[in-house]
Amino acid sequence: MSRTHTASTAPRTGTFASLEVRNYRIYATGGLLSNVGTWLQSTAQAWLVLELTGSGAALGLTIALQLLPSLLLSPVAGVLADRVPKRTLLRWLQVGMALPSALLGALAIAGVVQVWQVYVLTTLFGAARALEAPARQSFVAEMVGQEHLSNAVSLNSASFNSGRLVGPALAGVLIAALGSGVFATGWVILANALSYGFVLLALQLMDPSTLHPAPLTGDRRGAVRAGVRYVRSRPDLVLLFACVFFMGSFGMNFAVTTALMATEEFGKGAGEFGLLGSIMATGSLAGALLAARRESPRLRFIVGAALAFSAVQMLSAVMPTYVTYAAVLPLVGLSVLTAVTTANALIQMSTDPAMRGRVASLYLMVFLGSVPLGAPLIGWLGEAFGARWALAASGLGVGIGVTLSAVWFMRQDAPIRDALARRRRRRNRRPVPTPHEPLDLA
Repeated sequence: MSRTHTASTAPRTGTFASLEVRNYRIYATGGLLSNVGTWLQSTAQAWLVLELTGSGAALGLTIALQLLPSLLLSPVAGVLADRVPKRTLLRWLQVGMALPSALLGALAIAGVVQVWQVYVLTTLFGAARALEAPARQSFVAEMVGQEHLSNAVSLNSASFNSGRLVGPALAGVLIAALGSGVFATGWVILANALSYGFVLLALQLMDPSTLHPAPLTGDRRGAVRAGVRYVRSRPDLVLLFACVFFMGSFGMNFAVTTALMATEEFGKGAGEFGLLGSIMATGSLAGALLAARRESPRLRFIVGAALAFSAVQMLSAVMPTYVTYAAVLPLVGLSVLTAVTTANALIQMSTDPAMRGRVASLYLMVFLGSVPLGAPLIGWLGEAFGARWALAASGLGVGIGVTLSAVWFMRQDAPIRDALARRRRRRNRRPVPTPHEPLDLA
């Protein structure tokens, strides 16, 4: 694929190389503040639902309603990202996410919020977020160009995990300081609505003349099918999608596996369970930063990281104590985020710019859709056979799935297939050594 632009000087390398681009530096600052706000609302909204209902099922339904639009709207969102200038689209969708959050926060502060309102506003928020995600991911290339794309994608993941480290803890402090009731959660949710203003400000402060916009597709029928055909025609993309699918469906149901290990195996409570999530997030952040150091992501590195995740996941299943189990979790987060972040970067770097939004949307659909797909199976295994067996099965499923996908790719990819054929021909042409004639000693 040809580059969208050529740098006049050799690009700077390193973990934070893409921050030398002014537009991205401004955007990353606003994005980090917005990510903290996202995790503020996620924590406060969960507390709000429990305050209103006391029901774990209601909390699960809330999470499902927020995720469902991503499964339904991702293909449409990808087409939208390829048709509309991404900077303009992102502006409108920041408002689209801020309004449901602001309304939910205001209802909670006023003390009139009801659970059905949470369901409706969460679904609207999820719809806006589903439409925004492909545009946000593919806009990175327009800000930094091809040279820094891999680094910028990895730093975006690091920003998300930094928000995951800071947001829940800050939300807990704020809710406790404000009284721990519905009123308190409202102010925290409202803080997230205000955080989208930082992204709007960043988009406004950018210099449009230094962007590298991808060509827009126009109003064409069959755009979604064209995106699917494009992915199917690329065995490397199919392999990446398969790796992410198996990691998501079998391996990334951490809410299920860590909860089962914490409660059933080690007899711990909610506090210790929450701590496991923060411990894993430290490894996830390290994995994103490790991926940021790689200038040229490669397929074999992604497959290797996915298989490492499989091995570490199975290792965690045999840890004898809570402390030793917690000690392994950073390795779990490190390996899975290294694989997923590098896959995301490679998808964006190797995709035709005119297709980037649609491919990103299909990637998100596979990534987000695979996690709830495997959760019931892992949960059933934990209930029927125990937490350790569920955790071991999740790691084994990732290993088998990724291995089979890699074998399929080697048979489909023409350069690898030709290289293997040449190796077989060279082996067949080697002269067969003849046994020495016996010496005539007569």
